[in-house]
Amino acid sequence: MKILVTGGAGFIGSAVVRLAVARGHQVVNLDALTYAACLANVAGAAQSPLYAFEQADIRDRAALDRVFETHQPDAVMHLAAESHVDRSIDGPGDFVETNITGTYQMLEAARKYWTAAGKPEGFRFHHISTDEVYGSLPADPAVMFTEDTAYDPRSPYSASKAASDHLVRAWAETYGLPVVLTNCSNNYGPYHFPEKLIPVVILNALAGKPLPIYGDGSNVRDWLYVEDHADALLLVVQKGALGRSYNIGGENERSNLELVQTLCAILDGKRPRADGKSYKDQITFVTDRPGHDARYAIDPSRIRDELGWRPSVTVEEGLERTVQWYLDNEAWWRALQNRDGVGQRLGTGK
Repeated sequence: MKILVTGGAGFIGSAVVRLAVARGHQVVNLDALTYAACLANVAGAAQSPLYAFEQADIRDRAALDRVFETHQPDAVMHLAAESHVDRSIDGPGDFVETNITGTYQMLEAARKYWTAAGKPEGFRFHHISTDEVYGSLPADPAVMFTEDTAYDPRSPYSASKAASDHLVRAWAETYGLPVVLTNCSNNYGPYHFPEKLIPVVILNALAGKPLPIYGDGSNVRDWLYVEDHADALLLVVQKGALGRSYNIGGENERSNLELVQTLCAILDGKRPRADGKSYKDQITFVTDRPGHDARYAIDPSRIRDELGWRPSVTVEEGLERTVQWYLDNEAWWRALQNRDGVGQRLGTGK
């Protein structure tokens, strides 16, 4: 299969690229190389004859038409998006432009290509989204997001992703475009851009800086190891039912405070502080961000029952691997820490 992956130099996209190439798929990585992208993420895959790279913006329709015509993919995996909630609070326009307008241009370019090719049955447009489109859950562990949960986005980021989901479904209904959709829980793992919670905690800990936790740390997320997510995405693009959506979760709910405490304990064992104290002493509670959803949790029954997929990595195993990866790859993350806004407090709503 030849797969056009948008956002393939980003965190999740690069995991998809690496895994797809390793499994023998041809991959065309389309990425605009904005601030959160890094071609080092796919350096290994880039050595393969199965890999091709196109620097292009998903809002640039002429560039998209050229890429489709040149490479003639069998499937699209659309991951390119602005994804940092705090940045969406400070600059929502970028999220509207990339996540909504960009998805519209991708759909139209894919529709033109698919139609011109005679509407081949095997073509798929796989739209990758987030569980944040569903809003916020109560603390009751029996209540979880399903594929039938009503959309209730609370941030500019989640609203832009919800809009893109609706566009994809509309193109399927109106034009017959063969689509599948997935909504995932919080990803973590190697190559996670150093403005997100887990890498911020790891890198601040190593630097002797405060470990910021929003509010009281009670916000709960379901944590999904990125390589598990990539495995699920490749399964869905190949075997998912047309028009179907699949929620992908890690089955690993943790509060932010629990998560940070676990990271501190791992670091205490792997890279002890010089003074012998625990990294937990660096935990600092900071003003919460506006509209901070209380809890996300995914019911993964559909992807488990229909496609036989379950995550293979527990959050404890995944965090151990992630911490070790950051300890072993200082050159990668140091180069990214100098980029715009990285390391600064964003999203205060002021």
